[in-house]
Amino acid sequence: MIRRRRLMTTALAAAVIGVILSGCSTPPGPSVQPPTDTFTAPPVPAGARVVPSLPTPPPEEACGDPTASLRPFPPGETPTGPTLDAIRERGKLIVGIDTGSNLMSFRDPSTGTISGFDVDVAREIARDLLGVPNLEFRILSYTQREQALSDDEVDIVAKTMSITCQRRERIDFSSVYYEAHQRTLVTAGSPIQGIGDLAGHRVCVGEGTTSAEQVWRQQPDAEVVSVPLWSDCLVMLQQHQVDAINADDTLLAGLATQDPYTRIIGPSLGIEHYGIGIGKGNDDLVRFVNGTLERIRQDGTWETIYDRWLSELGPSPGPPPATYVD
Repeated sequence: MIRRRRLMTTALAAAVIGVILSGCSTPPGPSVQPPTDTFTAPPVPAGARVVPSLPTPPPEEACGDPTASLRPFPPGETPTGPTLDAIRERGKLIVGIDTGSNLMSFRDPSTGTISGFDVDVAREIARDLLGVPNLEFRILSYTQREQALSDDEVDIVAKTMSITCQRRERIDFSSVYYEAHQRTLVTAGSPIQGIGDLAGHRVCVGEGTTSAEQVWRQQPDAEVVSVPLWSDCLVMLQQHQVDAINADDTLLAGLATQDPYTRIIGPSLGIEHYGIGIGKGNDDLVRFVNGTLERIRQDGTWETIYDRWLSELGPSPGPPPATYVD
């Protein structure tokens, strides 16, 4: 009797387990929709456009040494002049700047302040002129830099501005305060190893910069896309809308710190001599700015600013020497 009960109990348990298992089994036919590969393409940043290539980029007109500037005021002399006096009376230096160039000039998300290499150089100019680094910033795109100086909307432009003969026809420059190298940024794992691999690929550049000309000179089969801000280039690279970014290494280093899945490749495509942009004919301000630049070269301030912002590029190359026309 006991043996019979045990058999019945075993059979009942087996039946219950069978019911449970049958209830948990997947019924015939698909119960879940299969995944698809369709998606909505991300939008292109505002202002992005394909730039028609130039078969033969216009040559740089000869103007002697475009980096040669006016000599600073003599040591011990109190600098004066109409532009300097107006700035002192106002009590602040108005600076054209960019907030989208990480490491050079950007808005620090933790403090909300505008910081970077160019900003620190501008602060040193204001400190020497006013006694305190009192600045007012005007945010400019690359295409607005020269016009803002011509219209007296800003006193100086400190915005990774390369000195060229064409620009010297419209504005004045300080002596060179930094020498950058144009290079290329790609995503990690990209087959692009240098400018020679960019044929048939899209390359992002900043609107109104010299980067497009460098690409056309060295790889005319590349397709150039310009954008108002360098941060837009990074977005397009991340969204696979471009294959590479061509810019100064100072700017590329700033982009690379924001995305660890990018890398700077290839040798230098050319040297860019950065100068402080100043309105045409404001010779007193040019000489004063050059005095500050000479000071920070000599007293170690330039090295301190480099170590603070650009150590990503390696050991300091040292401040570039000044060349003067007088």
